[in-house]
Amino acid sequence: MAVASSVRVPYVAYLRVYEPLAAFPEPERSYWARYARREETPTAVEEQRRALADLLSTPPVPVPVHESGDAFVAVVDGVTCVCPWRTRLRGWQALQGLEELLPASVLDAALPPVVRRQAATDYERWRERNPDARPWIRAATWHVPVRWFVLFDDAEREYAEGDPGALLRYRTPMAQARRRVARGLRTLRDALEEGPLIDGLVDVGRWLEEFHPRSLVELDYGGLVHAVSEGRLAEDRSVAEVAEGLAALREGDGERADAAYEKLAQRWRVMRERQFSS
Repeated sequence: MAVASSVRVPYVAYLRVYEPLAAFPEPERSYWARYARREETPTAVEEQRRALADLLSTPPVPVPVHESGDAFVAVVDGVTCVCPWRTRLRGWQALQGLEELLPASVLDAALPPVVRRQAATDYERWRERNPDARPWIRAATWHVPVRWFVLFDDAEREYAEGDPGALLRYRTPMAQARRRVARGLRTLRDALEEGPLIDGLVDVGRWLEEFHPRSLVELDYGGLVHAVSEGRLAEDRSVAEVAEGLAALREGDGERADAAYEKLAQRWRVMRERQFSS
């Protein structure tokens, strides 16, 4: 059972892949099969709180000493699928991008250089032994990348109000996600020059190819639900707006595509500006 904590979860959204047990080699497959039969498994909030608790310790622990043995579990058409946390791997990867996100003075105060150097050394050694490792979870702070919305359809939207926060997520079969990526790429390449949006969608597509074709793909707004009012969250139709923009591009209607993109950009501009408020 998850333990209550006063640590507040971060404003982070997640893109997750749940793979069927058949995708895992033994003995990992048997381990996850036993794990999935537990009466209760940790929630996403518990995962976030554990990571934050490590960062708040003295000295801070940016990357767990041991890899997590936990996972998220979903049953899809009677098939058990798991999404391993791989907290240690994701911690190493997150550290690589911190210098671009935080001023040096802030970063050094939060994570001293000696701590970061040791983590980088540990990661290099680990990568030599595990060159093909990849995470089942991607994260984005204070926003949802536009390219993630391409993977889903508005009909797959799941929204529910709740305490202490609401839930907003999308789930789709891997086959659908891959088809939407391919179609989105064709549309963007026909209408636009190469750029960050196309590059980002290519990257997501390659990541999805790493997983079993019967997997489940999930977009979870995660801690972002705590950054906006429930009213604004209930009205969020970002996936539909991206689909509208792509449809307009396919039809050669640039004005309609611009309008859909501006509506989407305005919503997420407001969200990202909140990180600078006090």
